[in-house]
Formats: sequence, structure tokens, C-alpha cells
Amino acid sequence: MKFIDEVQIEVIAGKGGDGCLSFRREKFIPRGGPDGGDGGDGGSIYLLADSNRNTLADFRYKRLFKAASGRSGAGRQRTGLSGEDLVVKVPVGTMVYVQETGEKIADLNQDQAKILVARGGYHGLGNTRFKSSTNRAPRTFTKGKPGEQRILKLELKLLADVGLLGLPNAGKSTFIRAVSAALPKVADYPFTTLTPHLGVVDLDIDSRFVVADIPGLIRGAAQGHGLGIQFLKHLVRTRLLLHIIDASIREIDILIQQIHDIESELAAYDSALAEKPRWLVLNKLEQHTEPEQQVLIKNIRQAKPHIRKIVPISALLRQGTQELCYAVAVFLHDQAKIAAERSDRLLQQTEHSAQFVNPTESIDIQKYF
Repeated sequence: MKFIDEVQIEVIAGKGGDGCLSFRREKFIPRGGPDGGDGGDGGSIYLLADSNRNTLADFRYKRLFKAASGRSGAGRQRTGLSGEDLVVKVPVGTMVYVQETGEKIADLNQDQAKILVARGGYHGLGNTRFKSSTNRAPRTFTKGKPGEQRILKLELKLLADVGLLGLPNAGKSTFIRAVSAALPKVADYPFTTLTPHLGVVDLDIDSRFVVADIPGLIRGAAQGHGLGIQFLKHLVRTRLLLHIIDASIREIDILIQQIHDIESELAAYDSALAEKPRWLVLNKLEQHTEPEQQVLIKNIRQAKPHIRKIVPISALLRQGTQELCYAVAVFLHDQAKIAAERSDRLLQQTEHSAQFVNPTESIDIQKYF
């Protein structure tokens, strides 16, 4: 199935049903008075995050979504049937924007998260509503309001804990095949990965994380060269980046330049992405002896002292991959613990401040996070 991560759709909520102009007419009851009922409300449109979907490909051909309109009211003060709401399922991680203004209205980053994107029209009123002591036979009624109509842009950002990046043929796909059940294409030519892949790494019952593999980056990617730059957004939500390089190249100057190229492309695309925790993974080290590996790591540390961690592996032979996964799991656990402690401190500060606030005032706790 073709991977699609950006689409434009149009949503039209249902129109409200018209109110009814009617008078009661029964035998032996002259001038029975008004009895026109209200119309029904128009159906609204919601977007619902569904973990069973992983692409926006369903919207490739169907891009117009209309909710049902409300029925008109009827005599005997009968209310029209309301239009049924329309729920449109999207993948978890979908960002929703108003196409015309670019305003972001939702980030559906949790399963079953739901957002109203087009409200149904309000129902019209029947003439019964307008009777009074001075107007016994009103001929006034109102029509239903039209439903909201919007053009939306949906943008999918995959939810993953760890992101893989590097040049084409660095061994990212081989690595994700070695540590998870994902089966991306692997071959000995560049750009075998054409779309993002997700893999779940299961270490034990209580320890698992999700890895995202994107197409390889090349120099000039920030200017639109190659394939990887259009998928870098899928790494924005990750907590750790694994920068995989082909260590079978023996010229240290070339390796350092390749590392620098990827760092430059990250900074050009998004400074926040460039500042994420990033480990350097030296792949294909089966072609080096142990002393050669140590010399290589030493030279890279001297040239790139800012790199937090350097890990030698052979994804093909699955050497060092298990140890790397356990190290990643420990890092993610520590990060989650730090985030939880920070949230607790902020909550305590908020509760302390609330003691000095008028208790009748409403406090929005979320703004402190």
C-alpha cells in the first residue's frame, strides 16, 4: 500500500432541518392553533484517531465528507429527526490544520482521541414557538442553519520512541530487521527504503519501544535533494535518534564528513530536531578487527566530541544489536522518569500557588506543562 502522510480533505456538516408552519385541524376543534414542530439538528463531523491505521492512503481518492442533514419538523408538534454524526478515522499522530489559514486545530497523538471539525447546523423553529397571548395564530417559522464547511489539511507524524537516520545504504533497514519484526527492503544499492517503516522492539514483557526508519539523507537534502528530507518530520516526536553510519569505509576523513553532512541537514531542517539526544552507531564493523575498531572510535571522538555515545555493531551478523537495544531501553526509561518527576514538581508548585488564589477562580493546570 502506498504510504501517504499529507492530504487535503473537505468536510461539510449537515444542514439543520426547517421548522414547520402548521395549524391544528381536527373535527369539532375550530381554530386549533399552531402546532408546527422544530426541525432536527444537522449531523456534525468528527476525526477519530485509530491505532489500526498507519497511513492516510484511505483519503487518496475520497476527500469529500458530508454529514447527514436534519429532517424538517411536522404538524402535531413533531420534531424532525436529527442528522447522524459522521466519524472519520485517521491514524494516531495526525495533525489537523485549517487549509486557508494554516491554523493547527488538533494533534491526535493518542488512540481514540476525537475532535469536532465541523459542527452541524442548528435546527429551525416551528410556528408553535412563536405563539403568545397577543399572537394566537403565528405564521412565523425559521429555516435550519447550514452546517460548517471547511477544507482541512491532514499531516501524519508517526509516533515512535527511536528514530533511525543516516546516508543511503548505511544499514538502517538491516538494523530494524535485526531487532524487530519489521521487514523493510534490503539491497546493495542506494535508496532501497522509499517510505518510513515502524518496528516494535520487544525486550521482555515490560520493556518495549518503537523504532522509525526513514529513507536515507544525502547532502543538500534540506534543499529538496533525495528522499529523506520529506520524511524527517516523522522523527520530530522521537525521544532518541540513532545515527547509523557505514563504518566499512576506512578513510576516517570521509566518515567524519558524512557525519557532518547529516548534522548539517538536521540543523537546516529543524534546530530542535538537531538538538535531540543522538547516538552514533558504527555499523558493518565485521570488516574491522578489534584494534581497528578502537582506533576508529577514538578518531571519531576527537573529531566530534559533542556526540554523547558511540556504539559499534554489525546489524548483518546481529553483533551488538541486543546490547544496543537494552541501552536504548534504559535511556528511555530514565527519560520517562525524569519527565514524570518534572511534572510532579510543577504540579506541587501549582497546588502551592493555588492556596493564595481566590477559590472561586478557575485554574487551568494544563498551562503549566
